Amino acid sequence: MIALSLAEIAAVVGGQTYDIPDPAVQVTGPVVRDSREVEPGSLFVAFVGEHADGHDFAEAVVGAGAVALLASRPVGVPAIVVDDVQAALGALARHVVERLGATLVALTGSAGKTSTKDLIAQVLRTKAPTVFTPGSLNNEIGLPLTALSATEETRFLVLEMGARGIGHIRYLTGLTPPKIGLVLNVGSAHIGEFGGREQIAQAKGEMVEGLPEEGAAILNADDPLVRAMASRTKARVILFGESDEADVRAENVHLTENGQPAFSLRTPSGCSDVTMRLYGEHHVSNALAAAAVAHELGMSADEIARALSEAGSLSRWRMEVTERPDGVTVVNDAYNANPESMRAALRALASMGKGRRTWAVLGQMAELGDEALAEHDAVGRLAVRLNVGKLVAVGGREASWLQLGAYNEGSWGEESVHVSDAQAAVDLLRSELRPGDVVLVKASRSVGLERVALALLSDGAEGEVSAR
Repeated sequence: MIALSLAEIAAVVGGQTYDIPDPAVQVTGPVVRDSREVEPGSLFVAFVGEHADGHDFAEAVVGAGAVALLASRPVGVPAIVVDDVQAALGALARHVVERLGATLVALTGSAGKTSTKDLIAQVLRTKAPTVFTPGSLNNEIGLPLTALSATEETRFLVLEMGARGIGHIRYLTGLTPPKIGLVLNVGSAHIGEFGGREQIAQAKGEMVEGLPEEGAAILNADDPLVRAMASRTKARVILFGESDEADVRAENVHLTENGQPAFSLRTPSGCSDVTMRLYGEHHVSNALAAAAVAHELGMSADEIARALSEAGSLSRWRMEVTERPDGVTVVNDAYNANPESMRAALRALASMGKGRRTWAVLGQMAELGDEALAEHDAVGRLAVRLNVGKLVAVGGREASWLQLGAYNEGSWGEESVHVSDAQAAVDLLRSELRPGDVVLVKASRSVGLERVALALLSDGAEGEVSAR
């Protein structure tokens, strides 16, 4: 964080100081909520959670070097005490980003947020120091913590914003007002909570409503619900996609024999070829979104294409491709799942597995509400249409719908099987995998299917395992 004294922080958040001998002492380290992340000069934010109370770690974090706590009660060590710790954290983030000279880029969407955020960051940091959301810390706590990690040297701040209801994005953009706002898509993720795609569009479109006139709204030309958001902003609109009307678009899109997307990137400043290191055609749209941001910030088509071609995966368990010494390829995409990302992963598997036997180890897609049965059934059917060698549906009711969809699609679906849990899937795979097979593992985060991928990779650990 930029250096601030405890007195300055207390004034910003409207807090009272307790047990602070010298209010002029500065916070020079990171702002953290996890006691294990404390460094000398840190400010520790004490949240009260379901299973732990941050205030209980007060002496330990000060002993580890924290200058003070941001807390809701006095704790016997230096602390700034406020009524609402979350609101205070947000106020501090707002103050810091207003003092920074950085350009703030924010993005949201139903699918691909984290992968796109990682691409944007990798492209922009070839131009200037860039801070970006780690992993998927995109909520009312993770977002301000990320913003507070920026320093005086930071020129670009890239923030992912998630939403589980109307007003969430508006709240987050109020904490960290972007100059560039990006909306990727409107899909089915969390549709059970929102109540429908129109409600999701309403929530995601809050991203562009508060943009300044000198800012830019970057919208997906290929998604009608996103494109319609142009009417909700006073900022300049830039369209990306494969549509002829897109300002930043892809032409001659194809997949390499390894399943990696390649295309010609066309921007208003020129055209250049891209061959990505990531897997799956769905990354083309993510790359175009990143390219649109980079173009807006003055990068040439050649610079953007070079950075996109060199970019890798920064966040774990998202199309993480590893080849075992015996030739079995494990695709760990188990961080999360929704209908759009599940279809994209299956298509990537089909492309990667040409001439090889493929396995789709799939589990529940959560929070789909009344759409759950139809969406799981459709994914099972798609696996058959793509000639996936074997579908292993893992879990309870939703998994049974996956398996039934595959079975009802045709004779190829007889290769599908339903198992009770991750260990049962591991046991099955261990008994039937053979060299050269390709295994995709994907489900919503709550299912924990990464255990399947990690077990399969552990089986191959006696030799050298190469991550692509």
